[in-house]
Amino acid sequence: MTPEILIPLLAATVQSGTPILFATLGAICCEKSGVLNLGVEGSMAMGALAGFYISFVTGNCWLGFLAGGLSGVLMGAIHGIVCLGFLGNQVVSGLALTILGVGLANYLGTPLIGQNAPGFTPMALPGLSSTPFMGPIFFKQDALVYISYLIPLILWLFFQNTRAGLRLRSVGENPDAASASGINPVNYRWLGVLGGGFFMGLGGAYLSLAYTHMWANHLSAGRGWIAVALVIFAFWNPLRAVAGAYLFGGIMAFQFRLQASGTHIPSSFLLMLPYGLTLIVLVFSSWKGSNVATPQALGVNIEPAD
Repeated sequence: MTPEILIPLLAATVQSGTPILFATLGAICCEKSGVLNLGVEGSMAMGALAGFYISFVTGNCWLGFLAGGLSGVLMGAIHGIVCLGFLGNQVVSGLALTILGVGLANYLGTPLIGQNAPGFTPMALPGLSSTPFMGPIFFKQDALVYISYLIPLILWLFFQNTRAGLRLRSVGENPDAASASGINPVNYRWLGVLGGGFFMGLGGAYLSLAYTHMWANHLSAGRGWIAVALVIFAFWNPLRAVAGAYLFGGIMAFQFRLQASGTHIPSSFLLMLPYGLTLIVLVFSSWKGSNVATPQALGVNIEPAD
């Protein structure tokens, strides 16, 4: 494959992987605290709608991006009320959150179909963008992609080197021991759920503000489910999530390139590729022993402190 073909494909890989990366980081934050959230798809859908609508109304894409994150916080709050407040089943709550988010986004977004909103466009970073091969791939992207380069490292440092991050991890591993040491497990689970929801919403907002600049229903298109699988593939490590997100971004970019080239491969088969890869990733992760990295109290409800 010549550089003229490979470089645009890899640049598209980075862009396609960015919303998945945001969503995966959000799911990691949530699950590190011990709360399983299968509502990533719904949170992304609502983030995409909120981001697009606020940008459409105000003309400010940064406000739209923030609104997308805050809508994810709201979805996370619903999940938190059910699971942390009423000790509801985390799997059922997450599935309900996906159905609610996707359905509500499609219903409220129907009048906006085909509309355009101000969004983020590629901006070359001086000096870095002229680097041979790597420059056009990584440093001729939009501002949100550049932000996504930093967040995994920041989250990794948060989990490894800060008191709040270590406490959040301890709650996900053994909430009883954390409580005995004076930590309020429910408070830190709320931190994980709301913080994770924020990143999920940002992933959705990226889709409508940077990836398309146009509203269409079903914009998340299953990316939330891919993010759920990538958490396991990444062994709950924010830095590993980068490689996983770009892997899936590459499959999506390659699929679109094949469709655009007029290939004779059935389009239904091409659309199936990312989800077939999801199954392969889950099998690979199980073979590598992802259970070792799984937060031990994941999915286990805890009674609020008196």
